[in-house]
Amino acid sequence: MHETRPSFASDAPIPEFWDCPRCGLPAGQDESNPPAPPRNEPYKTHLAYVKERRSDKDGAQILAEALERLRSSSRPMY
Repeated sequence: MHETRPSFASDAPIPEFWDCPRCGLPAGQDESNPPAPPRNEPYKTHLAYVKERRSDKDGAQILAEALERLRSSSRPMY
């Protein structure tokens, strides 16, 4: 835990919370009750998000349909 003293404009209201310029975590005026740190979600790839919404069976069906469209197109594939 550390203490910073940010400067705010004299005619602006002091916000309840702000990002600490030293560590980047949420900060506030109440030293005995600091804001909770943000929950960091692990990075997910596009594929991970797709797998959350689709079953393996759905994925196989979509792949088969896409391959069929490619194979039946009139343009030759090189």
